[in-house]
Amino acid sequence: MRRAPSKTAAKKPASSNVKHNGIASAAVLKRTGKGWNQWFALLDRAGAKKWNHAKIAAHLYEKCKCPGWWNQMVAVGYEQARGLREKHERPEGYSISVSRTVGASLSKLYRAWATPAARKAWLQETKPITVRKATANKSMRVTWCDQKTSLEVNFYAKGMGKSQVVVQHSKLPDAKAGESMKRYWGKTLDGLRAAVEK
Repeated sequence: MRRAPSKTAAKKPASSNVKHNGIASAAVLKRTGKGWNQWFALLDRAGAKKWNHAKIAAHLYEKCKCPGWWNQMVAVGYEQARGLREKHERPEGYSISVSRTVGASLSKLYRAWATPAARKAWLQETKPITVRKATANKSMRVTWCDQKTSLEVNFYAKGMGKSQVVVQHSKLPDAKAGESMKRYWGKTLDGLRAAVEK
């Protein structure tokens, strides 16, 4: 006689369907080589529960070779899963992240940010932004026009004639401001892409 399948087994969710930061483990595995549980275990062993977002993302990118935009997404997913933040929340306020891949070299993309004259083609500055620190073709730390919030801008090569920018806007006052700036940066980075692809 054939035995009926176990009810427990039938109800067990597939680990590939587990989502963090709105992304399924299967998608993370496909893009990074590890699923959520693997990344979380790795970060736990490294002591990441005591780190800020920037340190977690840097560890993922530099030590674990988690690529480009995905090191930011894995870091956020980890923070949310471990109760280190709510959606868009950081200890110093709310934070959002937006990225775009463009059909231009890494150096051209970086110059579009680093050169004030080039920024005018795509970024509407109500007041001048303040670049606090810049590493050519890698990153910028910026005080935003409001003189209260901050940008962490990272640049990545994506192959021949392509590059990626990831903007993290931090110290936002609340979730509503976070959603508003996420929309803003989506439109603004579309404008950047159009400008550098000319």
